[in-house]
Amino acid sequence: MRGISLLLCLFICAEGFAQMPLYEEKNGQLRLTTEGAAHLSALPLKCMQHEFPYKTGIVYTDSSMLGAPRSYHPAFYGCYDWHSSVHGHWMLVRLLKMYPQLPNAAEIRRKLAENLSQENIRTELLLFSSKENKGFERIYGWSWLLQLQTELITWNDPLAAQLRRNIAPLAFYFSNAYRDFLKKIAYPIRVGEHTNLAFGLRLAWDYAVTARDTALQSSIKSTAMRFYANDRDCPASWEPGGYDFLSPCLEEADLMSRILPSEAYRKWVKNFLPGLFKQNSAIFNVATVNDRSDGKLVHLDGLNLSRAWCLYGIARHCGEQQEAVRALATLHLKTAVPHVASGDYAGEHWLATFAVYALTVEY
Repeated sequence: MRGISLLLCLFICAEGFAQMPLYEEKNGQLRLTTEGAAHLSALPLKCMQHEFPYKTGIVYTDSSMLGAPRSYHPAFYGCYDWHSSVHGHWMLVRLLKMYPQLPNAAEIRRKLAENLSQENIRTELLLFSSKENKGFERIYGWSWLLQLQTELITWNDPLAAQLRRNIAPLAFYFSNAYRDFLKKIAYPIRVGEHTNLAFGLRLAWDYAVTARDTALQSSIKSTAMRFYANDRDCPASWEPGGYDFLSPCLEEADLMSRILPSEAYRKWVKNFLPGLFKQNSAIFNVATVNDRSDGKLVHLDGLNLSRAWCLYGIARHCGEQQEAVRALATLHLKTAVPHVASGDYAGEHWLATFAVYALTVEY
């Protein structure tokens, strides 16, 4: 009887989610509603202090590290892996800032304060001090930590002031580590997963601008120009790869929209993605997901979300094709958002972040 009641509850919740207005359309763009913010906030809130299952990526230097993830990741031990925990924290800060009257605001504040304490961040930082782990979570996790700090810097709230002071040593470390890494890397990383260089640089750029970190900003700009300034005819037909949650072509185009002046960027993007400027072009068809319980295959829901935010940003520079590109972005977004809360942990522990970013970022 208890099992039947649980199934009935899950069915009712699923039905409620299907009817919930997660977003509304304004001026041809989808925006997150208050109801949507409340619903999506529950996903990282549910997993940010949920330690297992957990996928670690650290190198064990000796047997003293053979402990529970929380012992060396006291801040970011939930949500399956380190980077998902980090951007789950970012998402909660973002939603609190934009929707301060969330019904679960008090719980979010309490859990953020618990996880992002000065002592916990100090322990997190210790891991990176070993030679074997200095590159842990490079590039993706580093970049989301900087994005979290960006969100805190731009939030006028006493809790934000405290948390950004606590996180500052880790953000400072990643800023320096980024600059050191960018001096050494000889080739761009053009993949559709975590190590995509353009995506990481884009998040780090936003931090550098907000934090007035001119050294990091200069390093990112020179790297982007070195690797991408002369690129043409990105092979969009090769996308997507089966495990992609980022588009190598679109992430590069999104980054360069920040690096180049407007007029120079319009010329560059026409050469880089000529298919976007052709009528009835079939470029970037929506990706299909066949199994949302598979942690790798469900990446493609994330791809549709990340493509959407890239396409919205790029559309401003597409002239007569602007509306067509915006429509393509909206199609990707509408396709992916209903699957963010699929009920399977493989996607739920991270997809809400991508949905919130796509539905709240300014284009």
